[in-house]
Amino acid sequence: MVEKRINELVEILNKASYEYHTLDAPTITDQEYDDYYAELVKLEAAHPEFVRDDSPTVRVGGTIIESFNKIVHEVPMMSLDDIFNDEEILDFDEKVRKVVEHPTYVCELKIDGLSVSLLYKNGKFVRGATRGDGTTGEDITHNVKTIKSVPLSLPKPLDIEVRGEIYMPKKSFTMLNEQRRLKGEKEFANPRNAAAGSVRQLDSKVAAERNLDTFLYHIPNASDYGVKTQKEALEFMKSLNFIVNPNIKYCEKIEEVIAYIKYWQEHRDELPYEIDGVVIKVNDLDEQHKLGFTARVPKWGIAYKFPAVEVLTKLIGIEFCVGRTGKITPRADLAPVHLAGSIISSVTLHNEDYIKEKDIKIGDVVAIHKAGDVIPEVVCVKKERRTGDEIPFVMATTCPICGSKLVRKETEAAYFCLNPKCDARKIEGLIHYASRDAMYLEGFGESIVEDFYNKGFLHTFADYYTLDEHKEELKELEGFGERSIQKLLDAAEASKENSLERLLFGLGIRHVGKKTARILAEAYNDMDHLIAATYDELCIIPDIGDIIAKSVVDYFKDDVNITLITRLKELELNMTYKGKPKELSELFNEKTFVLTGTLNMPRETAKERIEYRGGKVTSSVTKQTDVVVVGTSPGSKYKKAQELGIEIWDEEQFVNNLNL
Repeated sequence: MVEKRINELVEILNKASYEYHTLDAPTITDQEYDDYYAELVKLEAAHPEFVRDDSPTVRVGGTIIESFNKIVHEVPMMSLDDIFNDEEILDFDEKVRKVVEHPTYVCELKIDGLSVSLLYKNGKFVRGATRGDGTTGEDITHNVKTIKSVPLSLPKPLDIEVRGEIYMPKKSFTMLNEQRRLKGEKEFANPRNAAAGSVRQLDSKVAAERNLDTFLYHIPNASDYGVKTQKEALEFMKSLNFIVNPNIKYCEKIEEVIAYIKYWQEHRDELPYEIDGVVIKVNDLDEQHKLGFTARVPKWGIAYKFPAVEVLTKLIGIEFCVGRTGKITPRADLAPVHLAGSIISSVTLHNEDYIKEKDIKIGDVVAIHKAGDVIPEVVCVKKERRTGDEIPFVMATTCPICGSKLVRKETEAAYFCLNPKCDARKIEGLIHYASRDAMYLEGFGESIVEDFYNKGFLHTFADYYTLDEHKEELKELEGFGERSIQKLLDAAEASKENSLERLLFGLGIRHVGKKTARILAEAYNDMDHLIAATYDELCIIPDIGDIIAKSVVDYFKDDVNITLITRLKELELNMTYKGKPKELSELFNEKTFVLTGTLNMPRETAKERIEYRGGKVTSSVTKQTDVVVVGTSPGSKYKKAQELGIEIWDEEQFVNNLNL
């Protein structure tokens, strides 16, 4: 009888919660809800063996984790390219029409929140994950469970992943900052930061108190459920009790898209949540498939970003910052001001020419906006507001850190500190090496790198890999225990396996950005061949001009750099490109693979090894699938592969074929 009553109460309360939070049409009073809830809490406390995973009591939080586990997305969570005006909208439509004769579009409000992936097995919620870098995110299941609009069980026993946005409503944001103000705590700059900070709490009780919400808008493998369009995908998610934004617009002409954007650009402030643009997607999923993807974004979707808002503030000083290449960048200190949801207190002034062109003086009132709604910049000086007390700008002549004389090169607009021993240059270089897009030494933030440098533990990139020699000394530092130190050591050790392009980018070779590093790694395959490359050879490579070629040759001519690379080799860092090899395996090349079940090999590693041999990995089994790799406890993909007569490998066969 007790179990039956608990089940009844869970069903009543979950239905009431869905009607209240999703449909905005409650059928029971708050008092009735509270009475049912109190009864359920009492019964569950007396009979914990009957507590259900989808009980509303799990939403109050209280789960505390030690750290966030990494989650590898089976289908990457790709971002969209940004556009900023009508001309770019029309250009997007023109590109689509080169592939699709009569496209239709679905327009969705671009919610200013945090991307999330929700995974359900047999209709039960099992995992929530952040987007991360698109390939690997963080497990935030304990916090997602506290969000009342996220269903813990679905009306159908489906295995499904849905994606969307976690956001903080304006009302919740105002209340949160009021509470923090009363406690003397620092206020959040905007709802997006507040939402992101909330879902990254180790204690789920904190997230539960923040009143977060969600909008869902994407199913990675929608066609597996008989869905043929984005419009149908949104309706399908609604039928599963997910909250879908009500302000969706189906458009048959691009002019309708432009009109929709203009309307919400004018009415965005009327919404109870923040938006920063409009997302435009080709509606038909088959047409999306035809359009395909670039290396980093889909060709069937685009994000229109609303124009930046301008605000006025006072420029109260100019400081000079030293970058890892020695470049000196003037930075304006501003009287703090709110701009497009953030508090801005500083902005880059780029270089001397930029300042002279805009006639910027210390004490000026300046107009600033966010370029692309992201990066704050000075638009102009309000010269009519000058009082005569303004101080003209004077470019520094010596490095603010080491005192060396600054040099302006003939082909450069900037000044440089050429002292290779300058502390600021070394610290910035070490921070860059450890950054996400370079070697990604997780945990090595700016403050830790600077502290370790000042304590003498870090001076070159190689020192990251010998920190175990200072383990006892590190324990003496405030905030560093056995566990936190070991995490840093493990992060450094893991980075040794990175592909060559990450190392090249991390080394900080002048003019070699992330994309150029990959081009060089793919062209030369290993470090030794790249070191031996001549200027003329480098210039032949597409996208490698004479400036980059000269920079690469100059870098490897320097004995100090060669000594560093030799030391990194001794420390067993990978020096080869792990992308596509020159001789592709016939077993894998141009074939489509699907992975299912639990593999002994990490799934991301399996994916990389397939791609390395010329294959590709998808999430759904279709007639176009060539091979399904099956681990233990495989799911419906295995059965579907059998039904379609697709070749099936177990893990032992997969590993053997990798080694052929």
